[in-house]
Amino acid sequence: MQLENIYHRSAFSDCYAVNTEEIIIRIRTGKDVTGVNVIHGDPYSAGISASHPWSGEILAMVLDKELRNVFIWSIRLKPKYKREQYYFEIFTETERTYLLEDDFYSETELHKTGRMIQYFKFPWLNSADVCMPPFWVEDTIWYQIMPDRFRRGDYREKRKPLKEWNTEKEITYNDFFGGDLKGIIEKLSYLKELGISGIYLTPIFESTSNHKYNTADYTKIDSDFGDEKELKELIEKAHNLGIRVMLDAVFNHCGNEFFAWQDVLKNGSSSRYADWFFINEWPVDNTRGKTRDGRYFTFAYEPYMPKLNTNNPEVVNYFTDICRYWVEEWKIDGIRFDVGNEISHSFIKRLHYELKQINPDLFLLGEIWHDSIQWLLGDEYDSVMNYPFVESLNNFWLDKKMSSKDFMYHMNRCYSMYPEQVNRVLFNFLDSHDVGRVSTRCGNLDIFFQQLVVLMTMPGSPCLYYGTEIGMPGEKDPENRRCMPWEKIATGQYDDVMMDVKKLTALRAQYPQMKSSNIIWKHREENPRIVCYEKQSEQGKEYLEVLINASSKEIRIEEPGKVLFARKYENDYLKGNGVLILQKN
Repeated sequence: MQLENIYHRSAFSDCYAVNTEEIIIRIRTGKDVTGVNVIHGDPYSAGISASHPWSGEILAMVLDKELRNVFIWSIRLKPKYKREQYYFEIFTETERTYLLEDDFYSETELHKTGRMIQYFKFPWLNSADVCMPPFWVEDTIWYQIMPDRFRRGDYREKRKPLKEWNTEKEITYNDFFGGDLKGIIEKLSYLKELGISGIYLTPIFESTSNHKYNTADYTKIDSDFGDEKELKELIEKAHNLGIRVMLDAVFNHCGNEFFAWQDVLKNGSSSRYADWFFINEWPVDNTRGKTRDGRYFTFAYEPYMPKLNTNNPEVVNYFTDICRYWVEEWKIDGIRFDVGNEISHSFIKRLHYELKQINPDLFLLGEIWHDSIQWLLGDEYDSVMNYPFVESLNNFWLDKKMSSKDFMYHMNRCYSMYPEQVNRVLFNFLDSHDVGRVSTRCGNLDIFFQQLVVLMTMPGSPCLYYGTEIGMPGEKDPENRRCMPWEKIATGQYDDVMMDVKKLTALRAQYPQMKSSNIIWKHREENPRIVCYEKQSEQGKEYLEVLINASSKEIRIEEPGKVLFARKYENDYLKGNGVLILQKN
């Protein structure tokens, strides 16, 4: 037995409360393992004295997910007394072992007279400790907007010189095009027709840049975008259409013009705000370019983005009050935290507690590009941006040697890192202002729609970056931040693409199987580049089948069922780069 591949810890995503009544236990094993039992029960069922032997009920665990080198087994339990004690019995074809918290044991070793046994424990199911993301997020299809590039609705004179609205001419990092809140308001019906039910706005507060990630004033909406009255109008009208609104909070760092940083530049180490930042060399010099020398800490090495000290109680109080105002006065539905992995845990915990008191259904989203379990334990973020998801999709289509099993391994990894309830609200996407546009990466619309089908048929909360619905091209920044081509959209140039996008968003809303976590993977030995998986309903009576032909060879589809969505599918044959969604009983 490959003991080195067996792992369990009674914490994080290995043992957690899925709701106020049930817990889920997972264990990883090597692929030589053929079965796992959990022996479980109440820790006090034999009394409180160590002299009384404890025994539990034996239950078979389910093979839940397969990764490249390991199996993940799981079971859902409902502890009668809110607590659970357990250990594992693990089998191969020829061996059996027992895993307890301290070691592996044979049956003889486990029952040795006088042995003090260290069981795994789930101590108590406290409702306050359960990770409970807002349920509405699971049913939301997001749309990310960079206001400066979406639509210019107000043609009054702006503070900054504007370039002509364009989608094809050369674009630079410092261009301003004049998109604003009024322009977004004018296109709310467009978003509704697209199937959007949530808007994520990149920063809208006063700043010297077009992207606004170097905030000057967190209390003032940038006048180039509008004012507080227009933001309230946007939120109210969006809510009337059933569309939620999420703002971007940049609390990891600020901009050069932020009042506290200006005071530090003026007064040096005697500034009352000196401890609001991480300054290692006095006087502060923000004119020498990148901060690789460590004279003060910044976002990346950008000297105009000094890093805020979110360990400082004054900083915590300042930004907590800012967020309270957004939630209480503007009635926003969510906050996305930029560079969410560099903010102190204590600060996020404080925000979570304070803001959930105001609105328990507020959605708190962290921008984190890696395994984020330590932020997703129930008292910090509700979800994170699922970068492992988009990276896995990109790499499968990039590397033609990868098989459908490789694709399954990567998708299963994405959904094995976190609790089940977090998986349902993971912020899934294909592109963003930080990632090159998916249509450019794919190279053609066929692969673009294959990836879009995966986005719309996986658990989580899918997001479209503005322009994704028309297959808008663009390499990395600044090319991925071009202006929305409204004139071309109006002439019908993108109608065919948008029609298929709308079909997929409508299917996502109509069929609960689209978002279901009940996935059965199928593999075709004759063509390893055929990705096929079934999405079952909770009742299991009917299911959807997704077929993606990531090869150049056509395949015959037997017993096709009802076609819900198809590209490059004719006469029961799915051609190369084709995609198909079927409804079956």
